[in-house]
Amino acid sequence: MARVKLEGIRKMYQNSVVAVHGVDLDVADGEFVVLVGPSGCGKSTTLRMIAGLESITDGKLYIGDRLVNDVPPKNRDIAMVFQSYALYPHMTVRDNLAFALKLRGTPKQEIDTRVNQAAKILGIEEFLDRTPRQLSGGQRQRVALGRAIVRQPQVFLFDEPLSNLDAQLRVQMRREIARLHQELTATMIYVTHDQVEAMTLGDRIVVMSKGHVMQIDTPMNLYDHPRNRFVAGFIGSPAMNFIDGTITAGSPPKFVADGNAFTLDVPPSPAERTAGLENRAITLGIRPEDVSVAMESGPTIFAGESTIVHPPTTAPARLELVEALGNEVFIYASVGQYTITARIAPQPLPRLGEPITLAFDLAKSHFFDRESGDRVGKG
Repeated sequence: MARVKLEGIRKMYQNSVVAVHGVDLDVADGEFVVLVGPSGCGKSTTLRMIAGLESITDGKLYIGDRLVNDVPPKNRDIAMVFQSYALYPHMTVRDNLAFALKLRGTPKQEIDTRVNQAAKILGIEEFLDRTPRQLSGGQRQRVALGRAIVRQPQVFLFDEPLSNLDAQLRVQMRREIARLHQELTATMIYVTHDQVEAMTLGDRIVVMSKGHVMQIDTPMNLYDHPRNRFVAGFIGSPAMNFIDGTITAGSPPKFVADGNAFTLDVPPSPAERTAGLENRAITLGIRPEDVSVAMESGPTIFAGESTIVHPPTTAPARLELVEALGNEVFIYASVGQYTITARIAPQPLPRLGEPITLAFDLAKSHFFDRESGDRVGKG
């Protein structure tokens, strides 16, 4: 396997549209890195430049210790798995797996050994003599993975390989790809728009937007310490709540939502982090699991970042929608001009349209500069 290094990789098309702006990324030997972002963010273009399917406008690309900017795709020692299975319909699974090796002139005995090994790893031994049309979507995707495995490349590249599968098969194939990475200890670079895939598969995640890298980090660091509002809103489902406002000085300080829609007392821990941000236009970010329903029987309490337990900050709201998922419930409530999402345990709730009190655990909140979107505050 091999290390992959991108130094200032940039892609510009002839109409002067810049698709990728100077990506710097160092993928260690055996690491699983996921490129994630919305459609048009440049993630697939970046992957295609690594594969050699797109030319590089500026920057340097290394696979192993070799500069490969001008090396043809077939000589880069990579294997790519696409969104479409791209199997030969008239060939059996065995012949599909063996085809690339036959083109290389690999001895028949070695071809048979590699094909059988790949089939065993992927659990498709019983399908070797079937044609693709006799297979399910998940089985076809396994065959596509098998074609990459038999080549024994230095680097595996995946371009949204699970997009055509239904939800249950996607979960199953995610497990297969994760297991494959553990067994092969291979260098893998994976592109997806699905942040759940990114969070569950990647050792590290590269979050991209409009051709720029927003943040490169481990899944939990992205979730707990987003560098900017884009990362905070993109990583996590349901998405983080955002409320524009200002912090006013006082004891305790208060967060005042724009338009005086509501006011939240800021407890000690976030007050320390936001010292010096008074009267500055900021955005409060808080995840749905850190918003709860304050019960009438008494105040809800949260355990903050330290061992100190403090009462929550509450705001009156109106219940707009309830999504009961069995083990958890998503509620959507209007607080002034804002719609707040809360992720709570199943519990009795008022009827839609009736008043409800939301409790915010501001110890777990995030603050972002209104103009730049960058995270602000101490810690």
